[in-house]
Amino acid sequence: MSAGTALKLRKSDLLKVYRQLLKAYGCQHWWPADSPFEVMVGAILTQNTAWPNVEKAIANLKQAQLLSPETVASASHDQVAELIRPSGYFNIKAQRLQAFCRFLLARGGERMLRQEDTGTLRHDLLAVHGVGPETADDMLLYAFERPVFVIDAYTRRIFSRLGMIVGGESYEALRRGFEVALGPDVQLFNEYHALIVRHAKEACSKKPRCAECCLAGGCEEGGR
Repeated sequence: MSAGTALKLRKSDLLKVYRQLLKAYGCQHWWPADSPFEVMVGAILTQNTAWPNVEKAIANLKQAQLLSPETVASASHDQVAELIRPSGYFNIKAQRLQAFCRFLLARGGERMLRQEDTGTLRHDLLAVHGVGPETADDMLLYAFERPVFVIDAYTRRIFSRLGMIVGGESYEALRRGFEVALGPDVQLFNEYHALIVRHAKEACSKKPRCAECCLAGGCEEGGR
């Protein structure tokens, strides 16, 4: 497959991979959070860091009673930055988190945003400072329960090694490719993305551990 080839994924191929991952790892119960707002906070904080660091930052916000749009937006930048320090890039993320909370409040909160159709809501989220496609789609899928397939570096790595994509396709091309092939299914998208993340950490890391990979039998990388 060349970089210029139109992205055509087959549902049967994608579901085969999904079933193999599910058999290997079981249900992931993702996204771990106590509320949709906590999911949205986590989506911002997880940028360029490992999830355990995000958990520490969220725990700090909870302990300081600063885990609501109102409290985050009204707190000082320095206070928010210090609390989320474990997540890394804490000054930048504090700016992004406060910008998002101000957006949320200005739009009438989560309840009002839920009334928007998925396309409009995605457009609005992408207009917020620091919210890119992956972050917006994390929010859409896990907080708003919309059938949006999240694309991340793990998705590119695994499916390029399987020979199903090139890996250099645009974010939107990959997202639409998965969505068109699988059809709109929030529960499937939720579990599939979580399993992709798990597999990338367990076996398909930057230096793959092919002997431990449940997908090795159909993997071009593993075959080499």
